[in-house]
Amino acid sequence: MQRIWAPWREEYVTGAGKHGAKRRMCVMCRTLKDARRPGSLVVHVAPLSFVMKNRFPYNAGHVMVAPRRHVGTLGAATEEEMAEIMALARRLEAVLSKAYKPDGINMGMNLGKAAGAGVADHIHLHMLPRWTGDTNFMTVVGETRVIPEDPVKAGARLRALFER
Repeated sequence: MQRIWAPWREEYVTGAGKHGAKRRMCVMCRTLKDARRPGSLVVHVAPLSFVMKNRFPYNAGHVMVAPRRHVGTLGAATEEEMAEIMALARRLEAVLSKAYKPDGINMGMNLGKAAGAGVADHIHLHMLPRWTGDTNFMTVVGETRVIPEDPVKAGARLRALFER
């Protein structure tokens, strides 16, 4: 497998930077806290949960739905939080369909680091628009993903559709 070095991700991966030795706020909580800042990846904030673009998307349109409260397991989430997450997922199905015209949508959760969770201590539901044949030679042969959109611009586009 070929490697593409991305040293600009080191601060994110190690949690280094402005938070220093203090107990660091997780990336989901920090993103929600900064929701009103220019360039925010937050698409929508509901009473108990929120929708955000993935800064490191698998493909175009990759979004996540998470509880506003810092919750690390499904069992720790309330029934109301889980219901709102699913209601937002249903709404996102329509928004992503309008914005991207996909042939399908993958959705899922990775619970815990061993299951592949990049943020293991704050549950979140991934939603990814998919198209027939969207796994192309770059992924299969080159083992490289090409993402044709900027996450911040995509977030702004989805935010406008979500607010309708």
